[in-house]
Amino acid sequence: MSSTHRFRGTLPLCRLVLLCLACVWGGSFALEVSTDRLQSLAASRYGAKGAKSVGSWLQLLRNPPPALERDKLTLANDFWNRALLSGEDITIWGQTDYWATPLESLGKGAGDCEDYVIGKYFTLLSMGVPANKLRFIYVRARIGGPASSSQVAHMVLGYYETPNAVPLVLDSLISTILPATQRRDLTPVFSFNADGVYVDGKPAAPVDRLSRWRDLLQRMEREGIRP
Repeated sequence: MSSTHRFRGTLPLCRLVLLCLACVWGGSFALEVSTDRLQSLAASRYGAKGAKSVGSWLQLLRNPPPALERDKLTLANDFWNRALLSGEDITIWGQTDYWATPLESLGKGAGDCEDYVIGKYFTLLSMGVPANKLRFIYVRARIGGPASSSQVAHMVLGYYETPNAVPLVLDSLISTILPATQRRDLTPVFSFNADGVYVDGKPAAPVDRLSRWRDLLQRMEREGIRP
């Protein structure tokens, strides 16, 4: 990834965003969390183990956040990388592409790359990190290192200290948060945030499409999390 965020387009991946995403959140917002409702739903849906995982997340949200944003990134990244086992949507949910809420991911104790990013994103928002500093980034990840020829579609969370900064990458494949320039195993395809979808550094889609993101927010609201 470069500091100019130039993304090489890949049509099969791009259609996931252009046809399926609803990038309709504001530039910044806080979370309103109904802890009692979340705990009750976790226990009724997922039993004691799921309720314990959700309770650990709620405790993290209740704790005073670190003063430095870099420390907030580390806290959120470590929590979600430990909380979930990596799996495929078809195995976890019986669907080829499902964006789970934090409650669902923690209840199951498993998720795919998008679910890690969703959990980290909302955790960081609750800690006061502005939404416009965060970006969902689709990449092609070379499994086995930069020299590997085995590539998979993958999503990471990018943190931009300033609009033109090289992003820091929060990833479920490795626990260390590194600048994008040090992640040569990742090839960026496109990203999206509150302002829209970007391919090759240029706007590629508006932010008012209805799709998985809006559905995710609606399910979260019913569970007791209101952006």
